[in-house]
Amino acid sequence: MSEAIQRESMEYDVVIVGGGPAGMATAIRLKQLDENLSVCLLEKSAEVGAHILSGAVIEPKALNELLPNWQELGAPLDTAVKRDELHMFKEKGSTKFPGFMIPPSMHNNGNYIVSLSKVVRWLGEQAEAAGVEIYPGFAGAEVVYNEDGSVKGVATPNNGVDPEGNHKPSFEPGMELHAKYTVFAEGCRGQLGKELMAKFDLNQDADAQHYGIGFKELWEVKPENHEAGKVVHGSGWPLSKGTTGGSFLYHLNDNTVTLGLIIDLNYSNPHMSPFDEFQRMKHHEEFAKVLEGGKRLGYGARAITKGGWNALGKMSMPGALLVGCDAGTLNFSKIKGTHTAMKSGMVAAETLHAHLSAGGEGGQTLSQFDQAFRESWAGKELKKSSSFGPAMHKFGMYIGGMYNYVDQILGGILPNVRDNTPDHEQLKKASECEKFDYPKPDGVLSFDKPSSVFLSNTYHEEDIFVHLTLKDKKIPIEVNYKEFGSPETKYCPAGVYEIVGEDEGKPELQINGQNCIHCKTCDIKDPTQNIVWVSPEGGGGPSYSSM
Repeated sequence: MSEAIQRESMEYDVVIVGGGPAGMATAIRLKQLDENLSVCLLEKSAEVGAHILSGAVIEPKALNELLPNWQELGAPLDTAVKRDELHMFKEKGSTKFPGFMIPPSMHNNGNYIVSLSKVVRWLGEQAEAAGVEIYPGFAGAEVVYNEDGSVKGVATPNNGVDPEGNHKPSFEPGMELHAKYTVFAEGCRGQLGKELMAKFDLNQDADAQHYGIGFKELWEVKPENHEAGKVVHGSGWPLSKGTTGGSFLYHLNDNTVTLGLIIDLNYSNPHMSPFDEFQRMKHHEEFAKVLEGGKRLGYGARAITKGGWNALGKMSMPGALLVGCDAGTLNFSKIKGTHTAMKSGMVAAETLHAHLSAGGEGGQTLSQFDQAFRESWAGKELKKSSSFGPAMHKFGMYIGGMYNYVDQILGGILPNVRDNTPDHEQLKKASECEKFDYPKPDGVLSFDKPSSVFLSNTYHEEDIFVHLTLKDKKIPIEVNYKEFGSPETKYCPAGVYEIVGEDEGKPELQINGQNCIHCKTCDIKDPTQNIVWVSPEGGGGPSYSSM
């Protein structure tokens, strides 16, 4: 593409791809260290924060380091956590753990319940005030390389391309942004990060990465059902045996709550619908009693990177660094990744500044970044929790949970449990698994996918190329449909994938790309890795303005 199309270019000291917590922290720290550095940040959503989705309870440790006066600056951390609850859910009722049995990593004293999209929008304001050039609506669609193979920068998508790949009258070529160093902060399963991991073999010494799909809804509830600062976490029902994950319910201010369900993507039954599991969850009495008489305000879903320390590969390569969830820095034992993502960006900025201020050349491999991150408090935190996810996968919810409880109490000194099987290899054949009979949504507590996607404010331009691509167009029917019962129609939380023509005996996969909420689950869970998510034209996707 880059050879056939003439593209203009711009030069910077550092280009950052992705405007989430990691990217913003990188940009702000760079400018704190040297205000004369030219720093550019690309963000694929139409406005900063619009693609950010998280529970979210955040630990302010990194923010305290980056911007110690964040309260004076008006950071939207308004709801301090006042108390925690941890439940083991059954279909009817639950067992509430006493406080002393809640693992140390799950305690939230000193943390805040937030809308992470609002926090990131505020971080964007701080970055712009520091002199960072931020370009919302521009994705990093392609890595640009120097002749020696080092990373030169990125290119934004071409605009005005129809579904067949033809140039429309409105066609505009993408722009190339060149830099001495490029920092990739795309979030979970970043398109370019995945390419770089393969090209530079960054994961040769790491275990397979693991993921979960997280669902979230925002509700306004009755005042008598609300308790600002209350945090509830749970495991067990509605998830069936062999499927791990957990639920959450967070009480913000102003009679609003956020609730959700995270399901590990190593599940084996292709008939399971994560979306319907989430909708079913809300009928449990612990959730229903809070939501009764309330109004659903928002919906979203996003994959999360949860392999932790064992799956953390190299984060440096010639001319570039990986930070945040693009690299896999989330601490799943805490169900938190904002503070570790931000710290990885800050360490990246400090590494870059030290190298460039000493007269270092661009295009080098800054392996000192890998060591610096692993030796930071964030790296040590990940290492302490290295067995958390693998133990749940290997031993199941109960034994794995007990192993993790003891390991956390002892400071992470038990033998390191490993899980090196990729999530997409875990699916069994459809004929070997029991089908699920999900109840119809009642429109009060549970809802269908179309009405949910509507609340995500998702928008894509019509008559543009479909950004959900297939390596082989035969596989969806010959393999996925015939062997696995078309799991993509079930794990997608937005109704993007649909089998049509069954009644005529000519089944085909229809891709409704306009519904895509950019969760990346299809790119992760497709059993043959035939589905590849690529960046759409800039600005498309969901708009999580308050999520």
